[in-house]
Amino acid sequence: MIGALELGLLYALMALGVYLTFRILDFPDLTVDGSFTTGGGTAAMLILGGTSPWLATLAGALAGLAAGTITGLLHTKGRINPLLAGILTQIGLYSINLRIMGAPNLPLLREDTLLTPLRDAGLLGSMVAVAIFGAIALVVKLVLDWFLHTDQGLALQATGDNERMIRSFGVNTDRTKIIGLALSNALVGLCGALVAQYQGFADISMGIGLIIAGLASVIVGQALIPSRLIFWATTAVLAGSVLYRVAIQAALELGLDPNDMKLISAVLVIIALLLPRWSPLRRIPTLRSLGRSAAVEHSGGGR
Repeated sequence: MIGALELGLLYALMALGVYLTFRILDFPDLTVDGSFTTGGGTAAMLILGGTSPWLATLAGALAGLAAGTITGLLHTKGRINPLLAGILTQIGLYSINLRIMGAPNLPLLREDTLLTPLRDAGLLGSMVAVAIFGAIALVVKLVLDWFLHTDQGLALQATGDNERMIRSFGVNTDRTKIIGLALSNALVGLCGALVAQYQGFADISMGIGLIIAGLASVIVGQALIPSRLIFWATTAVLAGSVLYRVAIQAALELGLDPNDMKLISAVLVIIALLLPRWSPLRRIPTLRSLGRSAAVEHSGGGR
């Protein structure tokens, strides 16, 4: 189960990227399946070539950023449907990833990576590693929280809420969309680079179906913490990513076939979407309603 916690915290970076496009920008971005492999493949290739793991990880994030920028340009400048723009970039990235990697699989087992000190010290699979991965996810979350409260971040939120209205105020919504997609896929590429180093290899198929995991993390987390405040929404995404991995691990330990993981992921998303609409559960107070009630009682007591 410790491994599930580690993976949940690593994949939380990808989930934050999906949250940025799916919830903030209201953009169904399918680039994720390709940009995740692009980040992992780029980092693995550079590490095998002797590049510092830090620089290789940064390069993986930049490769993801470039992929997101292409999707943004296809949509905003080429006027291509958002869904189709993401699919086109994703399909193109499959061939690009093979070009980058030079082979379908790149093993990193004997290479120095960011996780080599933890692995050599026998700390992978321990609560120390969970704490380190949790700290990394928390720092990225706080930086994203800060960005979404800057002028550019507020423009990004407004573009997702009401594009026509924010454009009437003189905001260049094409630019905000490109920035949002680039940042989202930079997080996905960063996650791919870290996961490749964690599992000890990069594979051409490592990103296939990953968008479902990202959506499951966002939807499951926000079903538990249904707040529109950025701080709580991103916290919910982190919690959702961990819960999703724990649920997958629990399903495996119950003896389910690993080949059924995609089906299990889809079922989890369906359950997370349907449960909040189930009338008995709607009567259960959420964190937001509890907070609102507490505020009312506090203001009433202060009169």
